[in-house]
Amino acid sequence: MSASEELERLAAKYAGEAITMDRRGAAHQALPKYQRAVEILLKLSSLYPNTPQKKIYMSRVRAYRNRIEELKEGKELNARLEGIDRDIKVNFDQFIISEKQNVRWSDVANLKDAKKAIEEAIVFPVKRPDLFTLGWPRGILFYGPPGCGKTLLASAVATEIDAVFYYVDSASLMSKWLGESEKNVAKLFKDARETASKGQPVIVFIDEIDSILGRRLGEVGGEVRTRNQFLKEMDGILDKNKRIHLYVIGATNRPWDLDEAFIRRFQRRIHVPLPEFEARLEIFNIQTRNLRLGSDVDLRQLANLTEGHSGSDIRDIVQTGHIRVIREFFENGNPEDSKSGPREVTQLDFMDIVEKRRPSVSQKNLVQFEVWAHQFNAA
Repeated sequence: MSASEELERLAAKYAGEAITMDRRGAAHQALPKYQRAVEILLKLSSLYPNTPQKKIYMSRVRAYRNRIEELKEGKELNARLEGIDRDIKVNFDQFIISEKQNVRWSDVANLKDAKKAIEEAIVFPVKRPDLFTLGWPRGILFYGPPGCGKTLLASAVATEIDAVFYYVDSASLMSKWLGESEKNVAKLFKDARETASKGQPVIVFIDEIDSILGRRLGEVGGEVRTRNQFLKEMDGILDKNKRIHLYVIGATNRPWDLDEAFIRRFQRRIHVPLPEFEARLEIFNIQTRNLRLGSDVDLRQLANLTEGHSGSDIRDIVQTGHIRVIREFFENGNPEDSKSGPREVTQLDFMDIVEKRRPSVSQKNLVQFEVWAHQFNAA
């Protein structure tokens, strides 16, 4: 057992004992154990300052310190604190969101190359698996600047093939009590395989996958076990002789942080870039289709002026313009009258926002994506 694993085990031990004593009303016995758990977690945080689990450690430090103060004031055990550390069996659905998606290809602006690659890797094998005698890709990586449609693409393909969609982020896997993360990974893939074995396509979408599978120095024991478990599970689904339709789609804004051992497991690596002019125009059309626009609104001009903006940047521009006219209505109109409403959104509203708003993606990041794509792209 590594030093970090031993410290995690001790922290869990002291916290569990503290809560047991606390529940019995033995405050004088619970206090030193809470304090010992705090000391160990602070030690873990100082030894491994770059681990994602540092947030988990510090959240528990705050909870235990608050409880120490409450005990000194004679308050009863806080139910929320008790829930943090009880060793209970929880429903996995609390960690993984499994739901039918209602996003269509038409909701995804442009991205023709990405859509084509997804059809080849996922849609066609689901519709005609008999044609794929050599198997098909099960690991797909979407990489590119934030706000360019990676999550939207995954949701759209889930709708296209009527798949069960598991949305996973690092918090879902890493936020449970220490030492449980690798069990979450195993349970995730077990549930997904069972669903897929019944003939239902399954997509496991892992957002910000670099936070789980990134290259790091000084990893704590829980991280190492989680990464090893993930590697084992990925190898299991990549077997071409298994004909189930279970796909793992990872999304990252920082592909250069990924461990190369995991890059290889994602057989298709698809760049989701900033939108070009036609894509920006399509995004403006999608985002404004439910708004009352003035006759002077020129979406082509707005698309021209927003070069370098991401899809989410454009959505924010449209939303800000809409909120502006609503605010004006509340300040100068009659919001109590349900028959009255805000004026139309004009070109001037949008222009004023575009002039003040800068793109959220830096040129430095764009260069990094180009360099990484040159080395690892596999669309």
